[in-house]
Amino acid sequence: MTGFARSQGQHGADSWVWEVKSVNARALDVRLRLPSGNDDVELAARAAIAKRFRRGSINASLSVNRGDGTLSLQVNAKMLDHLISVVRYAGAKEPNIEALLLVRGVVEPVEQVQDEVLETARRRAYSESLNAALDELDAARRAEGGRLAVMLEARLVEIEALIATAAAAAAARMKSAGERLAAQVAALLEATSAVPADRLAQELALIAVKSDVLEEIDRLRAHVGQARELLAMDDAVGRRLDFLCQEFNREANTLCSKSGDVAMTRAGLALKAVIDQLREQVQNVE
Repeated sequence: MTGFARSQGQHGADSWVWEVKSVNARALDVRLRLPSGNDDVELAARAAIAKRFRRGSINASLSVNRGDGTLSLQVNAKMLDHLISVVRYAGAKEPNIEALLLVRGVVEPVEQVQDEVLETARRRAYSESLNAALDELDAARRAEGGRLAVMLEARLVEIEALIATAAAAAAARMKSAGERLAAQVAALLEATSAVPADRLAQELALIAVKSDVLEEIDRLRAHVGQARELLAMDDAVGRRLDFLCQEFNREANTLCSKSGDVAMTRAGLALKAVIDQLREQVQNVE
């Protein structure tokens, strides 16, 4: 599911902004962008996100404005000397120091050591404002989930209607096929008496089994009921719905392979198309 959230925080002279966004993904993929020196904040943020969400590509960034002068600049002298040597080797007499200082890694911000108690309080404030952003993101994803539920229910209604059409076509085919088969058997018995009665009965039973689709129709109806039960749950059901769509498609394929007339073939193909639409929407479900 998609969503965006933003939360601001302040502790003393420091201020910061959390921005969190989510896009669709089959699994949970968390990506964080934080200022250097916040490894423990990153670990806590990953744990907080994983606790709330099961699916989605989630990007979270923290922008910090240190207003108390706790950040200073440090020159990486070793790297600068190396760059000067490279420039002189290339033929330049006087290296442009200003340009070299702009090279990434030559000048780096360094955070000065803070009082441990104050630092702990500041990092706790980071987590609190992140939780506020995650609350907002969760609300946005739930709102989208409500809209998705309406669309998924519409697809299930279409699937139910097509299952009923396939069942009616199967009943009509069974009646006409029985009459046609009876006529063919009668003609065969008149033509020859060499076919044993038990062997004939066995072959007729095999034909009936191969063309019977009632089991597939019953399973499709059961899948519709299970899908509605999952949608009614207040839990992460996206992966289970995804698996259920595979089962829907399996039964629809079998239905088409057993189809013996145009009406059932059309119903089976239409069923497969709606199941594909259902599965596309299910990819967005937590």
